[in-house]
Amino acid sequence: MTEAVKSVDLEAAKAGVSSMYVEPQERVLDPSKVDKSLLERMPEPTGWRMLILPYRGKGKTQGGLFLPDSVVEDGQITTVVGYVMKQGALCYKDEEKFPNGPWCKQGDWVIFARYSGSRFKIEGGEVRILNDDEILAVINDPDDILSL
Repeated sequence: MTEAVKSVDLEAAKAGVSSMYVEPQERVLDPSKVDKSLLERMPEPTGWRMLILPYRGKGKTQGGLFLPDSVVEDGQITTVVGYVMKQGALCYKDEEKFPNGPWCKQGDWVIFARYSGSRFKIEGGEVRILNDDEILAVINDPDDILSL
């Protein structure tokens, strides 16, 4: 692969992840903005694992103060809320472990333990890979959950 092609792929990835986020004073992650090609470039979880995009929170307080990027990024690292981007082929297939069916599905907002899963950075942010049994709850709106 030539340097020019690598550069184009890197720029496309950076633009792709960035396009999913909206203005800092609004909800930071807008799932409707997930580009299909971006989703295809993200890691494919294997087995019973799932790919979670942690929620960053807002970049502005209710009083109108803008938070520094470092504070927002720290919030993403310590968050317990995320968006289910992908699920492995064996997610929730163990009927003994999950007799009532899946706990969540792709496109759900979920709560997980603070230090669960494997964290790693991709261009434009952090993602986590969690096991299917590490999901604690499904929620409607990530802004309803306050991080400590």
